[in-house]
Amino acid sequence: MSDGTPGDRGAGPSGSDAPPAGRRSGLRNPERAVRGLGSAVLVLEALVLLLAIQPIRVLGGQLSGAAIGLIVGLAVLAVLLAGLMGRRWAWHLGTLLQVALAFGGFLHLSLAALGVIFGLVWAYALHVRRVILA
Repeated sequence: MSDGTPGDRGAGPSGSDAPPAGRRSGLRNPERAVRGLGSAVLVLEALVLLLAIQPIRVLGGQLSGAAIGLIVGLAVLAVLLAGLMGRRWAWHLGTLLQVALAFGGFLHLSLAALGVIFGLVWAYALHVRRVILA
């Protein structure tokens, strides 16, 4: 029986503070948490892409029709992928989405900047996924 002291909170039967086997992250549903992270990154990316069209046009010169089409297409793809993060292949497609955005820099330099920024965020999400689900 616990006497309520801080030192014995969470202690397992052996008296250690190690989490039970099979639950390294301490999350109730680690797969769901990771899916939520991936979805949040993709939805945020889609929002930023769509909101960036006008400032890029005003501050950075003319956006071609191809660049606007690429931005809208990537934003739609990001939203669709956000709903499919439970599938293993969706993570790979998310990585390809980041690469496509970075290569969008050939159409407009600001797309390359957004590609690098969101590529780094996506890389961090993949790292978190690997650590939690390992």
